[in-house]
Amino acid sequence: MSINDPVGDLITRIRNAQMRRHSTMNVPASKLRGWVLDVLEAEGYIRGYSRVEKDGEKPSFDVELKYYEGAPVIQKIKRVSKPGRRVYSSVRDLSTVRNGLGISIVSTPKGVMSDAAARDANVGGEVLCEVY
Repeated sequence: MSINDPVGDLITRIRNAQMRRHSTMNVPASKLRGWVLDVLEAEGYIRGYSRVEKDGEKPSFDVELKYYEGAPVIQKIKRVSKPGRRVYSSVRDLSTVRNGLGISIVSTPKGVMSDAAARDANVGGEVLCEVY
């Protein structure tokens, strides 16, 4: 099955797994998904992830979700830039999420990073999603 929006698929899988209170989830591997998971892990929204390669199967990521006092750490994860409507932002126009309590994940020429890291690197780019 072909997936047109890998980031949207990743976000939906995370949302669904957390609604069912799963501790781990599995998602097909790709470079972009790996970079988004790197940002989520660095910012403390997931415990971590590992790449799994089985014989005769395509590689995938096993993602360990994070909970605090029984509630998911990710309260809301929302896709901003969609295949039908891309959303780009300059470094000056990067907005804060929940007054700085959340993050935006931005795809920049210097790589995929959080909005705070993009401001520090003085680069803008495509706003992939918002997490809080």
